Amino acid sequence: MIFTVAIDGPAAAGKGTIGRAVAERFGFAHLDTGLLYRAVGAKVADGADPVQAARGLAPEDLGRGDLRSAAAGQAASQVAAIPEVRQALVTFQREFARREGGAVLDGRDIGTVICPEAEVKLYVTASDEVRAHRRWLELREKDAEISEAAVLEDLRARDRRDSERAAAPLRPAEDALLLDTTELSISAAVQKAVEAIEERIGQGRA
Repeated sequence: MIFTVAIDGPAAAGKGTIGRAVAERFGFAHLDTGLLYRAVGAKVADGADPVQAARGLAPEDLGRGDLRSAAAGQAASQVAAIPEVRQALVTFQREFARREGGAVLDGRDIGTVICPEAEVKLYVTASDEVRAHRRWLELREKDAEISEAAVLEDLRARDRRDSERAAAPLRPAEDALLLDTTELSISAAVQKAVEAIEERIGQGRA
């Protein structure tokens, strides 16, 4: 079965957690597409050319231990604004999405650009303050000095850059199911996602 679930949304909204849970529930493969851009950003930080880094990206590059850092997140947002970088990674993502057995991809332009034909599209969001608090809790384990205010400022800067870029700006697909996790628990959001997928699978079998 070929079945694609596209999950988009800003940082720390919960899309990765939901994506992993949905993939496990249905036995689908999962791809955090943000890691692709973080890996390119890390290579650029090491002195590589952004476009060449994207074109030469290898699976082992996604296993770097520094890809979840705040610096990697900033670098990812910066290189993602380069059209040539995005184009270099499009083919990889589209082939992954239409693999046999089903796939879940989470990112910022999956439902709008990478997989507009996805069987299910979700847009996961939350308030700036809630997202910043979640990300701060993650980051302070590695950096006790980091402040929640600094994380909030960083998230808002990334949101502006991702939403205003000319190439594939962050926005929900017109037919995406909106999941606002400001007050909705992640488990409840996962359940809504599961219901949407089960309904679509049922339609396909009808």
